[in-house]
Amino acid sequence: MYILLIAVHIIICIILIATILLQAGRGGGLTEAFGGETAQQVFGTQAPIVLKRATEVSAILFLVTSLLLGMVTARRGRSLFAGADLSKVQGALPTQEAAKVAQPTVPVKTPEKPE
Repeated sequence: MYILLIAVHIIICIILIATILLQAGRGGGLTEAFGGETAQQVFGTQAPIVLKRATEVSAILFLVTSLLLGMVTARRGRSLFAGADLSKVQGALPTQEAAKVAQPTVPVKTPEKPE
């Protein structure tokens, strides 16, 4: 379920990016880079309306899948190291003795009381 949700989310992201870039803005958008009126050839004279609607729908789907991924991840709540046996990893974590030796000790001067 989690992998399927991630795959759907990625597809929606790609669709959202494409619909945003295909819209003609001040500079003409990505449609100018591909020869001008590619979107208008595909969608006809209603191209701006279709692209706007597609952007709205894909943005809503993007938000929904983002929220679902957040909820599923929170419910999983497992750390990557939850089931790992870290004692098998040599040198990754210092032992208690090495940690005590490695901690720097700073002498603390106590203030003298005036007499």
